[in-house]
Amino acid sequence: MKLSEFGFKLPEELIALHPAKNRDESRLMVLHRSTGEIEHRQFKDVLDYFNPFDLMVFNNTQVFPAKLMGNKEKTGARIEVFLLRELNSDHKLWDVLVEPARKIRIGNKLYFGLDDSMVAEVIDNTTSRGRTLRFLYDGPHDEFKENLYALGATPLPYYIDREVEEDDAERYQTIFAVNEGAVVAPAAGLHFSRELMRRMEIRDVEAEFLTLHIGLGTYRDIDVEDLTKHRVDSEQMLVSDELARKVNFKRDNGNKICAVGTSVLRAMESTVGMNGHIKGYDGWTNKFIFPPYDCTTCDALITNFHMPYSVMLMLTAAFGDYEQVMKAYNVAVEEKYRFGAYGDAMLIVD
Repeated sequence: MKLSEFGFKLPEELIALHPAKNRDESRLMVLHRSTGEIEHRQFKDVLDYFNPFDLMVFNNTQVFPAKLMGNKEKTGARIEVFLLRELNSDHKLWDVLVEPARKIRIGNKLYFGLDDSMVAEVIDNTTSRGRTLRFLYDGPHDEFKENLYALGATPLPYYIDREVEEDDAERYQTIFAVNEGAVVAPAAGLHFSRELMRRMEIRDVEAEFLTLHIGLGTYRDIDVEDLTKHRVDSEQMLVSDELARKVNFKRDNGNKICAVGTSVLRAMESTVGMNGHIKGYDGWTNKFIFPPYDCTTCDALITNFHMPYSVMLMLTAAFGDYEQVMKAYNVAVEEKYRFGAYGDAMLIVD
């Protein structure tokens, strides 16, 4: 398929700038793949579509406060630093993006904090905007990370065009986030409250977790019309052997398996073998899923409403059928559903 086939007119006012007051009270569109029927519900109704011993798989990655503002030595120029990932904990090396990139050269020092207490030196240029920083900090690593993160802000998506607010640190994070490493939240998981997770337990709908650290490549513009020529950034992931055994057991016994988010579906499809079975895997994935593609690991998908031309929209269309998903998106615009990480959700089931 072509990039242009994933465009649609999204009114700016439908992009959610803030989350719903309560996590599980967003709107929920339910798309039935077998019939094309569309229902309009509240997210807290999602369990109505699952039976005892069905399985929901979540992404337990944890977003860290990746956006820092620093000053360049001598000139004092304001520089935005976006932490991507730690490269070496012993030497405190980080892969980062900097803006404006033209002002930063190898050897420059950057100062962070009101008292310039955190200092970093540029030691490498990795891309046109990317750099490797070495933080000059003598204390233990845990103390360094704590102080570094205290200077950072929640990395809201580019389309949430406002200043970061105090409650973003909590709301742009799932309640089950434990494995630090993401700069993009698994948005579908943001809808799950403690009350909803407890109701899952009562109904015997089971929950399991994998980890995929979502990076900024999720938002990188696709600059080719032919999607087979696009390459996505690699992201670190972990599917445990225990999870793989449970998913395969459920599949063989006819229970429904639901991916909570496109990152979960992508991770599971990255490890799939014969008969829709998945394998344990600890490594990286750069799998790019777009129609036509046969998703064999899951029976249902919970996902938010995504931006035009995005890789998440393409994966959703691969799972739910391109024509049906694009029709559902037109309905979502007409019905004024909210789009983006803080927006409403879609459940795709048979």
